[in-house]
Amino acid sequence: MAVLAQAAICSGLEYHDASQLKVIGKPTWGTDTLFYRLPDTLCGVVRKPLWDLGRNSAGIAVRFRSNTTTIGARWTVWNNFAMNHMTATGVRGLDLYAMEPDGRWTFVNSARPGTKPDNTSTIMSNMTADMREYMLYLPLYDGCKSLEIGIDSTAVIEQPAVNLPIEEKPVVWYGTSITQGGCASRPGMAATNIVERELNRVVINLGFSGNGRLDPEIARVMAAIDAGMYILDCLPNVTIEQIKERTEAFYGILRAAHPTTPILMVRTPEFPNKRFNTEVRRVVNEKDAAWREFYRRFRAAGDSNVHFIDTTGMIGDDGEATVDCAHFTDLGFERCAAFMLPELRKYLE
Repeated sequence: MAVLAQAAICSGLEYHDASQLKVIGKPTWGTDTLFYRLPDTLCGVVRKPLWDLGRNSAGIAVRFRSNTTTIGARWTVWNNFAMNHMTATGVRGLDLYAMEPDGRWTFVNSARPGTKPDNTSTIMSNMTADMREYMLYLPLYDGCKSLEIGIDSTAVIEQPAVNLPIEEKPVVWYGTSITQGGCASRPGMAATNIVERELNRVVINLGFSGNGRLDPEIARVMAAIDAGMYILDCLPNVTIEQIKERTEAFYGILRAAHPTTPILMVRTPEFPNKRFNTEVRRVVNEKDAAWREFYRRFRAAGDSNVHFIDTTGMIGDDGEATVDCAHFTDLGFERCAAFMLPELRKYLE
């Protein structure tokens, strides 16, 4: 493998442009800016909130290997975004994993952002100078304008030697703020990223906070991906009217391009407030029933590769899996991933 050209030295580390390394988890390569999730052709076409969320880098990671004893990162985010119920590390930080000899991924450390768009962080130091495979997850609720990886001046940084996670036939997971990663404490704890490491297969994150509304443009982005599976996990964002008006068309776009690829239609999670708030319970039950009816209709029409995921028990019944009765804590994401993994393994191409 060719060694990357050396970059500027800062704080004792030599920084290298991550764009020269292997980037995984992008839904499309039709972007002028590397870490965008939506193609440039949709600028001015999709709703503005959806386009802006496409600049968030949820699910995108950089793969490389290095024999450095210290590893750091320098990155600039677009929005310097902050929320009152999610950590800064989850919103706009980075998360580093190293591969074990058996192919499993082990958490190394996160890169915590500062208070400004430009960030520098030493992720780990005092390591042995072994050549290791790394995966660096990008921010969940902001986007990287630029990213550099810092290593010892005597070390090398190279393209990965191991093709893991597998990029062929990725899982494409479409949904809401929860799918995007709200409110994981760090990027690696989003369910899509947990599942990616467990399967060692790329999971493309098409979660759009508050905007998973069955937009046909997103269905076309998904249909352009030769996926092993499509997951439709958008019910918390759609109204009953949108379900009735848009589900069949969204599904039809996927099916026209991929007649037999498994499609998983996911029911609304059992949010804690459904237990107490009667209006929430009424709305959720109504949407779940309409969603299930479309599933039955697709099956009755002869589609044996569409499946309904009943989320009963997904996040437990102790009420401890969310921050705010909706967005998952790390516990919620762990439970969600553990629940979904058997379903994915059952149906995955």
